[in-house]
Amino acid sequence: MAIERWQPFSELMSLRQAMDKLFEDSFVRPSRALAVLGELTVPALDVYQTPNEVVVKATLPGLKPEDISIDITGETLTIRGETKAEEEIKKEDYLYQERRYGSFSRRVVLPGGLKTDKAEATMEDGVLTLTIPKAEEVKPKAIKVKAKEKPKEKK
Repeated sequence: MAIERWQPFSELMSLRQAMDKLFEDSFVRPSRALAVLGELTVPALDVYQTPNEVVVKATLPGLKPEDISIDITGETLTIRGETKAEEEIKKEDYLYQERRYGSFSRRVVLPGGLKTDKAEATMEDGVLTLTIPKAEEVKPKAIKVKAKEKPKEKK
């Protein structure tokens, strides 16, 4: 039996590498299961404003307008919905099942000064577009700067 010299730093390096891998896998690259769950529970949003309105676009593929609920309370917009299975298929008959079904909710804070009672929502090709007009007092107003006339000197 051969005697080997113990080198503690080589073991510490492997422990450090294991810890780095653990943190990298957990935080930098979330697992596929969490990514798919995130897609189900949080639809992707684009929120932007023009001089006259705030526009919210949400990607909701496969949903019908009657499956979506939109609420604006104060300055908080909530979009809820549910993706339903199209037909009943037994679990054992599946070869792959990657599409997710269930309810989702997304909440976002909007800027103040909106006419929420005049909001309009449309759905086209899986994209929900919500348009909320701004109140007159928050619309940007252009003010023209005039040059001040100098008084003429008397000669």
